[in-house]
Amino acid sequence: MNIKVKWLKNQLANLKLDGMIITNPVNIMYLTGISEEGTLIITKRENIFITDGRYIESVNSKLTIEDEIVVYNSKELDKYDYENIFTMDDNVGFEENYVTYENYKKYLHTYRVNLIETEGMLENQRVIKEEEELECIKKACEITDKSFEYIIKNIEEGMTEKEIAFEIQKFMIKNGADGLAFDLIVASGENSSKPHAVPTDRAVRSGDIIQFDIGCKYKGFCSDLSRVVFMGRIEPEYKEIYDFVLNEQKRIINEFKDGANIRTVIKNIEEEYKAKNFSVAHAFGHGVGLEIHELPRLQAKTDNILKENSVIAIEPGVYIPGRFGIRIEDTFKINKMSCESLTKCTKNYVII
Repeated sequence: MNIKVKWLKNQLANLKLDGMIITNPVNIMYLTGISEEGTLIITKRENIFITDGRYIESVNSKLTIEDEIVVYNSKELDKYDYENIFTMDDNVGFEENYVTYENYKKYLHTYRVNLIETEGMLENQRVIKEEEELECIKKACEITDKSFEYIIKNIEEGMTEKEIAFEIQKFMIKNGADGLAFDLIVASGENSSKPHAVPTDRAVRSGDIIQFDIGCKYKGFCSDLSRVVFMGRIEPEYKEIYDFVLNEQKRIINEFKDGANIRTVIKNIEEEYKAKNFSVAHAFGHGVGLEIHELPRLQAKTDNILKENSVIAIEPGVYIPGRFGIRIEDTFKINKMSCESLTKCTKNYVII
């Protein structure tokens, strides 16, 4: 049996659950490698993947006999088939953080079971990466590093934010990426003060600061990188903020390792922000994996312990509304005694 599905069945048995209905496509991919639309149903008797005719051939090509997952065409199943997947009033787990209320009611009607919250069981399990998963993330980071190195050599005054973002995307795809990990951010001048700026038709010009937030996917796994470059020169105010942000990232890196308490570290960083009268616009980072934002969240209200072989992005930033912003971000692997950077491109001042 698929090792991850076997783990899940053991967890469900420990919780005295008769099965689980899984509809979050990321969790389905994590458990099975299936990226096609559908529903994965774990029962005591068998494991079922229900999809439609568009995906049957593709799904079957990805599964082996050892996976022990039976594939059904949804159009060939009737009410009787659905009602007999479980025994009436079985206790069945579901993804309470993903399922809408409408679908919750649909499950009750379709499967005639008692739905039990699983408290993010799958999302928490995804925090610790296996060696194969780590290799995919490292490859995504390598492509992202190369993309940044490429674009800073090819930016010209007069190019728009949209054009620059498009050039990065093309380079990523040509160099092995499956696609983007998220919508790329290229924000110049005053646009850089928006943490989640969308590339516009604004043309970059001398004296601008340009904020990049870029990442790609490789075999489903994500990377995340933020850098700032300067067109022509660095204004003294830019340099001061840049140095502060970089130092704050270094402080976090020096504290993070297996067993480190997220709340303790981040509370100390927030005190540094307060001392400078800087506001905290967003969390200082997040887990990275099959999704670009996964557990754990790096914020003071998160009372969580870092674990070896988890992957996180650390992204301190300072934003001066209407003027400029600076964020520095890298993807890291948590080791027993250290925090290892998987993105490696320069954090020195880059002047174009």
